[in-house]
Amino acid sequence: MIVLAVTWVAKAGHDADVASLFSALTREARQEPGCLMFQVHRHKTERGRFFIYEQYKDDAAMESHRATPHFLKYVKKELPRLADRIDGQLYDPLD
Repeated sequence: MIVLAVTWVAKAGHDADVASLFSALTREARQEPGCLMFQVHRHKTERGRFFIYEQYKDDAAMESHRATPHFLKYVKKELPRLADRIDGQLYDPLD
């Protein structure tokens, strides 16, 4: 299993747009056969800050996710106009 943890911050005035995009992306990503978990979190006080926790079966499943039409549409095309990616880290589970 591989884990990806990503933080995005919405540009001023786009909090709701980013939340809507992440909702659509979540619905699509959870349908992928190699996606074990895809959960978007919204900061409790900084409403434009989003943390995404993703689990994939393996590296190939994560790469497959990155090649999907919904990833290319939402993450590569639409999201950068509305938000800035602050951090992205890959993790392996200990057990």
